[in-house]
Amino acid sequence: MTGIGVEAGAQAARSRALAVLRVRSRALAVALLPAAVAVVLLAGGSTGHLVGGVWDTARLVMSVLGVLVLLAAGVIALVVARARPAVSPTVAIAEEAAPDLYRMVRDLADRLDVPAPSAIALTPDCDSWLEDRTHPAHGPPPQEGRADEIAGAAGSHRRVPAAPVLVIGSPFLWWMRVGELRAVLAPVVAGTGPSAHPDIAAARRFVRGLDAAVAVGSTPGRCPLTRVLCAGVASVARLMLRGCREHAALMERGVAAAAAERAQAVDYGLRIVAQEQVGLAYAGWDRLLTRVALPAWRMGRWPSRLDAGVVAALTELSRRDRLAEGFASRLGERPACDLLEEPGAIDEAASLLAARLFHGGPAETGPDWAPVDWQEYPEEVVDRKWRLDAARLHRVLDAQGVTHTQGTTAPDSHAPTLARVLTHLSASHHTDPAHTPETGARVPSPPAAASSNTPAVADGETAPQGPPAPDDESVTGGTDRPATVEGEAETLAAALTAELAREEATTSHPRSSPETTPDTTPWDDTALPLFPLQPPRTARELLTDHVTAMVCCAAIDTAGATPGLDWLDGPSLLINGERAADLTPRVLSLVEDGDPAPLRAWLVKSGIRPEKPVRLV
Repeated sequence: MTGIGVEAGAQAARSRALAVLRVRSRALAVALLPAAVAVVLLAGGSTGHLVGGVWDTARLVMSVLGVLVLLAAGVIALVVARARPAVSPTVAIAEEAAPDLYRMVRDLADRLDVPAPSAIALTPDCDSWLEDRTHPAHGPPPQEGRADEIAGAAGSHRRVPAAPVLVIGSPFLWWMRVGELRAVLAPVVAGTGPSAHPDIAAARRFVRGLDAAVAVGSTPGRCPLTRVLCAGVASVARLMLRGCREHAALMERGVAAAAAERAQAVDYGLRIVAQEQVGLAYAGWDRLLTRVALPAWRMGRWPSRLDAGVVAALTELSRRDRLAEGFASRLGERPACDLLEEPGAIDEAASLLAARLFHGGPAETGPDWAPVDWQEYPEEVVDRKWRLDAARLHRVLDAQGVTHTQGTTAPDSHAPTLARVLTHLSASHHTDPAHTPETGARVPSPPAAASSNTPAVADGETAPQGPPAPDDESVTGGTDRPATVEGEAETLAAALTAELAREEATTSHPRSSPETTPDTTPWDDTALPLFPLQPPRTARELLTDHVTAMVCCAAIDTAGATPGLDWLDGPSLLINGERAADLTPRVLSLVEDGDPAPLRAWLVKSGIRPEKPVRLV
């Protein structure tokens, strides 16, 4: 460790902290200026130097102005001091639940010669940081139903920890080894040293107070007078934030530079290797959330072992990318989750918090919000999702008056079959250009817009379905297939979009806690979801997903296929125990070109009977 580098970074941070505090001093001086002028005028009048009608009027005006400005400044200062700063929702880790983890962090702080963090918390994200929770509003224990926010240090409620809280990304604990986690946390823990400096701590409190005051001004549900007053306070706070924003950013940069320089003395070589695992963990976590967890969340189920799932996802990624050399020896080392007494319970709490942050799910389990194990995921989520999509597809076809396929082997000629979908979307079926299907409630095609850049999904996968976006090909007729087929597919896609929107509007309900307070901030857990995973989906992509779901249902019911879970691509179809990796291109050929030949050939090869009825939910 080079003491010169550490001192230079700390000195730069302190100088910027003083610049932030000077903004506060200037604001105080401006607030005191009218009162000071009034005092001078009053003193001049009492001594007989400033006499006359003009001076009497000036004294009266400045006295009233001074009192009003002081009152306004007092209100602003009170709001800044009392406003509840934003706190990241986290899972509290008590020392009794992770004594080895606390011991490792304290040993790391001793080696770095910095104060140890006051507490440890986990966040369902691939990041780690120090969070200041010394504000009095963070001292009392959390309200009932909000146990995912970390409480203050043990002891009296009036006492709050002086050192910041160490927040660790939960995927790191399951994916990294103990040595790698210690190396990654070294620069973070080293930041407690500069944070203990009085000037830096005061500057941070001032900036966080201003930020909280701005949030107070945007809180809804206030009376008009209070809303006007809060808007005025927020305007002043925003003005001061603009004045100190650059200094605050440079202060944090200096703190980070000093911490990184100090941390070079601890596992520097291992930290270079561990940083590669950070990027790998982020990639696996993102795929797990968007491809695996999101379909379950939308169905009212939340995977209870997300952190364990990211290990399986990254293991599969390493196997596919031929990174397994040396990988087995790495997994033979002690994982960081062994530092927890009950990793399963912590994983479940972090998984529930992830569902709240990224989807807005309830804080507690219930009939419509139940956990699901990975072993139950294919049956409880994948199969049910496919059958719901297939049922929606046939409801739309019924509403459009699409006839059922003739020659079905089922006793009930109105039973849902895959052949009905194939025939309706096939180009050879529409030989008459003037042919128009009977529609019960025709839905107009969506307006033109830019096509989606959403990457292609794996075969059998239920891709994230957010609000469907318009598809420009549907309007411009960008493909060279017959216009009648183009219209049929577009009509069906638009009707599916409308049907899905109606279902979401009917079943939507506030998933977050309904109780809100005037101090609710954008980071408060009553304003969830904070990061909704709702990528836009075009109507054509939505139709492709529903046709794929129908094919998967037919494969399960007529060919003995089974639903499966791919850790990287989400729901998948297993035929004879192997993943169907060539289904999506054939479905796209049907949906986009009206050519059923590739899909029919695949169905024959796989032993799937499209004329057989399928079971719907």
